[in-house]
Amino acid sequence: MGTYLIIGGSSGIGAEITKGLAAEKHNVYATFNRSFDVSAKENTYYSHLNVLDTNIQFDFLPAELDGLVYCPGSINLMPFRRIKPEDLIEDFELQVVGAVKVIQAVLPRLKKAAAPSIVLFSSVAAQNGFNFHAQVAASKGAIEGITKALSAELAPTIRVNAIAPSLTQTPLSERLLNTTSKIEANAERHPLKRIGQPTDIAETARFLLSDKASWITGQIIGVDGGISAIK
Repeated sequence: MGTYLIIGGSSGIGAEITKGLAAEKHNVYATFNRSFDVSAKENTYYSHLNVLDTNIQFDFLPAELDGLVYCPGSINLMPFRRIKPEDLIEDFELQVVGAVKVIQAVLPRLKKAAAPSIVLFSSVAAQNGFNFHAQVAASKGAIEGITKALSAELAPTIRVNAIAPSLTQTPLSERLLNTTSKIEANAERHPLKRIGQPTDIAETARFLLSDKASWITGQIIGVDGGISAIK
């Protein structure tokens, strides 16, 4: 069984990844930022972590990690003219700089594993033009660049891939899906005619962490109900 670190493992997609890995009898170290019930769960160990802190510590981790998933993100949709530089920087700090800091900090632990894997998160908006998504696309485009560059730098030891979901029903997207009419309208935009669920994304993340994906690295994998490919 493996040992995995899930940054943002208390909610949404991160929570589903954590639950799935634990059910497979892996040891899962999951972090949370906001208040969270850390009651003991089998094979799961929760620790508070704010990726925006200057010096983030991972003293709670074992010496070796088989995989890392970085889940923190934001969905800030607005017309381009309304984007403020400070908002753009805040998103970048959370989604890009945070990921860089975490990877750098745990890299020695990953290098000790036999077949380690890193999974990051992009968005369908990074490679497809959607109205009001400039701020989202900026940070997620950077994640895609890091995924490809880092996969080259860390090969053949560590695999690095990113998942690019479309709109998924999580607490992060709650204000976009808080009525039946919004859910139906957004579902209709996707060829598969439904909104993504955390399990849809978590299944792909767990696959990328596993040995079944041992010949996959440097990829941006769309899990998006077909919206990026079917017109």
